[in-house]
Amino acid sequence: MKRRSLPVAVAFAATAALLLTACGGEEGSSKADDEIAGADTGKAASSPAPSATATDSAKRPDVELPKDVTNNFDGWKTGDATKDAVLTDTSRRIDALAYAITQGDPEEPVLGFYYKDDALLGAADWVQEFVKAKKSMTGETRYFKPKVDVYEEGKATLTYCSFEGEAFVKDRKTGEAEKTPVTDNSYLLYATRLERNDKGVWQTAALNSERGNDSCTP
Repeated sequence: MKRRSLPVAVAFAATAALLLTACGGEEGSSKADDEIAGADTGKAASSPAPSATATDSAKRPDVELPKDVTNNFDGWKTGDATKDAVLTDTSRRIDALAYAITQGDPEEPVLGFYYKDDALLGAADWVQEFVKAKKSMTGETRYFKPKVDVYEEGKATLTYCSFEGEAFVKDRKTGEAEKTPVTDNSYLLYATRLERNDKGVWQTAALNSERGNDSCTP
């Protein structure tokens, strides 16, 4: 997995960092090598994460985000049971990362439920950077225009965009948000690879992201 192009300590010092939450911003924020489908960024009504459609044996953990943290997922419903299962577990993975950041716990067990391999290591590192900086997060992030490709049984790729212009770094002690202006860098393009485990959970194994990609900016 590629690493962030801008060290978070520098971003915090400049007070110009935009969060990488489900996931993001998640733990990867450099350019993706793979070809990524374009995304239409026309505004759509926000909606909660889709409900699970796949039949499996996993008892997924309940994740409740603080009242000041919201992830909205627009258009994350295809009507195809397998693709919707990929989207559902991805939305839960994004919530899991946001939860771990707000709890200040890089070893939060929910991360290991939805991440694996390099993506899991990256997620833990990203949370740890928030902890070291004594920061948390606040605000709303919108995830939109997902494209799922189940290219083999139990294996899939997913690309999607996010808008972080209303999500901010927050000082953990004072609760003060470090608000930043909306720019092209408020938009991110993600490319992920997922694998379904033996319990039926679609885990993110690899993740890349790029800020200001033309396919996500208005």
